[in-house]
Amino acid sequence: MAGSDAEKIRLIQSLALEPDADTPRLLDAWREDALYVFQGSAGHPIPVQLTGEKDERDAQVAVVVETGKALNDAHGAPLRLVGSDLTAVEHDAKLRRTMKEVLDTLELAAPDPKKRVDAVQAIGFAQNFEKLPALQVRFSRETNPEVRRAMEEAIALIQLKAPDDVVKLQALGELRGLHTLASFDFVRAALREAEAAKKTAVAKAAAVALSAIEQHKSAVNFFGTIFRGLSLGSILLVVALGLAITFGLMKVINMAHGEMVAVGAYTTYLVQNLFGGGVALSPLGFSLSIPGLQATGWRYDAYFIVALPLSFLSAAVVGIALERTVIRFLYRRPLESLLATWGVSLVLQQAFRLIFGANNVQVYSPAFLSGNWTVNDILFGWNRVFVIGFAGAVVFGTWLILTRTPLGLLIRAVMQNRSMASCMGVRTERVNMLTFGLGSGLAGLAGAFLSQIGNVGPSLGQSYIVDCFMTVVVGGVGNLAGTVISAFGIGLADQSLQQILLNPVLGKILVLVCIILFLQWRPAGIFVTRSRNLDE
Repeated sequence: MAGSDAEKIRLIQSLALEPDADTPRLLDAWREDALYVFQGSAGHPIPVQLTGEKDERDAQVAVVVETGKALNDAHGAPLRLVGSDLTAVEHDAKLRRTMKEVLDTLELAAPDPKKRVDAVQAIGFAQNFEKLPALQVRFSRETNPEVRRAMEEAIALIQLKAPDDVVKLQALGELRGLHTLASFDFVRAALREAEAAKKTAVAKAAAVALSAIEQHKSAVNFFGTIFRGLSLGSILLVVALGLAITFGLMKVINMAHGEMVAVGAYTTYLVQNLFGGGVALSPLGFSLSIPGLQATGWRYDAYFIVALPLSFLSAAVVGIALERTVIRFLYRRPLESLLATWGVSLVLQQAFRLIFGANNVQVYSPAFLSGNWTVNDILFGWNRVFVIGFAGAVVFGTWLILTRTPLGLLIRAVMQNRSMASCMGVRTERVNMLTFGLGSGLAGLAGAFLSQIGNVGPSLGQSYIVDCFMTVVVGGVGNLAGTVISAFGIGLADQSLQQILLNPVLGKILVLVCIILFLQWRPAGIFVTRSRNLDE
């Protein structure tokens, strides 16, 4: 109720220094003409806000702005007023702009630390010197380390616009110590301004700060490239591990291996929808609607835990069916098995299109795989951290199966000398079936994870089949340790070359050229698999 606009602006700005939970609501109501002046019984103006549902007269309950309580009549009952009968609290462009600035500043006191960080960064990047006092007041009260670091950066960025060179030097020293990537452009602009104004001390401090940021940027790129290379290598490893069994141990060129990956991915899609609102399919033109569990929260997120074993089982069943109907007639006939499995690959892709449609389907990541950690400006996505750990668990599990179980013993015996194993009473056909099912099931697990980092479509597996064969061949056909080394080596080389050349396509071409040259030097791969079979 101040008399002048200048006094109103001063009072509004003071609200930013003492944040209150009701302040944003009241300022928004004022900007939207929802605050009114009611003349009390003694003739004193009372600012009120009309709330609640309107009655037949369009009247609402009047709440006193100062107390937050309902305005009562002479009998103590809540007073209901009509907005059109009252005088709205006036405001102009200057007041609205001031309210907007205060509302932005009030986000500094938001309960959510992420919102506070976003608000701090917005103020710092705007370099609005008028908001510096409010930011400094909040800094003295802030306890969250991440928010405090963001405030230190924002205060320093704003101080770069200070007229006093001493303040600028202090700000540049602070930014040199923080060496955040976001401050790079601001420090570079300060360097140019200092050089243009021939301020040697400020220019020198800005150059030192810029150098510190560039060194930090190089370290971030280096460790970020290593992490991305490890995650890419883990993806290749998970996808190629099943192929290392079917191709490396069984010597079967399975061009449908990519479709086993797609089977696992589509299984994850179905499980997700069954946990949610259900799924509608159109197999062979018939409409099929399956209701869902309507789960929410952590119960819905648990779909991925259920999808992992189901993806393995579904792909293993499809792989066993493929081995029983096609592959078992084509052992030791690589060309025929290549052509036959390529045909099966086309059939499965068309089946996916008939059942799920030609367009990609979306699989949403659960909450525990959707976030990320930021450590010293290096971003660690939870889904990529998961695939690194997941790949390690799958490799360890596969090693246990092949070296510590009766099935693994039979697999190794049949693969080393099929005829001798058969003479010793080993049911080689059953071992072949189970081995192919194991390799296909591992591909299904890979599909479950790939559904978390990209869309799922009929041709999902075709994007990885060539890289899988390269990984297995470079590592040494039939050698799991070689597959692990090859996958991580190719992943690191791919990401490193892309970072150095700043061209993803050229980087992949160079990786392929290096693989060709390596195989010219070592045709059998990193590790040569020994066999007791005289035919090999």
